[in-house]
Amino acid sequence: MPETLNLDAIGSWIAQSIEHVLALLRDPAFWPQFLTILVVFVIARWLIAPPVNRLLDYLAQKTLRVQSFSRLWSALKENNIAIAWLVLQWIAIEVTAALGLYHGALTTVASLLSAWILIRLASLLVKNESFARAIAVFAWTVAALNIFGLLDASMAMLDSWSVNVGQVRLSPLTVLKVAISLWFALWLATALSALLERRLERSKSTNASTRVLISKLTRISLVMLAILVALSSVGIDLTALAIFSGALGVGLGFGLQKIFSNLVSGVILLMDKSIKPGDVISLGATFGWINHLGLRYASVITRDGIEHLIPNEELIIQRVENWSYSNKLVRLRAPIGISYDSDVRLAMQLILDSALMVPRVKRDPEPKVQLAGFGDSSVNLELRIWVDDPELGRANILSEILLNIWDKFHQHGITIPFPQRDLHLRSVLGKEEISELRDSLSARADANEAAIDR
Repeated sequence: MPETLNLDAIGSWIAQSIEHVLALLRDPAFWPQFLTILVVFVIARWLIAPPVNRLLDYLAQKTLRVQSFSRLWSALKENNIAIAWLVLQWIAIEVTAALGLYHGALTTVASLLSAWILIRLASLLVKNESFARAIAVFAWTVAALNIFGLLDASMAMLDSWSVNVGQVRLSPLTVLKVAISLWFALWLATALSALLERRLERSKSTNASTRVLISKLTRISLVMLAILVALSSVGIDLTALAIFSGALGVGLGFGLQKIFSNLVSGVILLMDKSIKPGDVISLGATFGWINHLGLRYASVITRDGIEHLIPNEELIIQRVENWSYSNKLVRLRAPIGISYDSDVRLAMQLILDSALMVPRVKRDPEPKVQLAGFGDSSVNLELRIWVDDPELGRANILSEILLNIWDKFHQHGITIPFPQRDLHLRSVLGKEEISELRDSLSARADANEAAIDR
């Protein structure tokens, strides 16, 4: 047995612990508290938890697509018995305190239960492990201070270490309260705005741009309201921050001019509905459909699958072709040339039949084939078709039609001519040289004839 192991000290500590427990059990005030704790647990487990479970299931079904709320309801459901027990426990503490009865055991159980619930919720709701671990340490610290009766003194000490910034009094306790209040308020504002966005997505009475505008303005309003409520809830006078916030706003306005320009442009685009999610647009070399329209940029996906994030300011100041502004009907053209010895009317009918073979080609308005003119090498025809789904692409439908035309032209003997050019060569030889060359060629031809006769 090592000498460092003090058996007498360990035995003394165990004896003191046993004596403390026995003294607690012999205390007449302990058993009413123990009975109260037991009754409160039974009520929470068999009377409160089942209806709360059904309520949480209903809320989870209603907010299924909002991840923040879904995780919250799931975490509350896993800990609903402990939460109900805690609520009833604090009610019992208030009742016993009002009656002037001793409630030390009730307070100890409530403190430990609060810390355990907070740690469980943090582990389920907070993704960052370091942040969740910090919450656990904070919860156990507060519970320990409350059990030993040091919580009020600790809060007073933290509040005494204060500095005045203008008319605002700052202390570690104030900063801690602001951080907790602000985190909860911002989380609630974000979750509520996400819930509203999901509700608007299922609304058929409003168009896409109106839904985006309402959701973005609601998110901004809720975040601003959350910040104001969090600051005012801890006793900070908001009027004292008016001058500072005004100067800060002017500085941010100059420093972040482009960002604010894009924000204002995004609001304008959402209000005038000139561009909305789902529209097919062409901006410079970019052609695609708008997947998402935010307050700072618009997400445009091309047929190549590349997603372009275009600042809203460019959609305001540049020329934009909106292929689906009033409707999605778009006319496409395909020039076709045939040889001069082909039957023009037959070729026009074959081109029309080839276009009607493609399902995406609209029958109303009907496709047309026009005689565009007479070229140097071909008779120029032009096919004009209408489609109402430009987001599915233009080149693919024209390729399919041209392939059908190629097959039909081969079946009916319609030829597509090659470019033809007449070349005129001017000689640089003199007259005498040309005469000598002609005589030489004539003599060679006579010699060939004589050889053939022999």
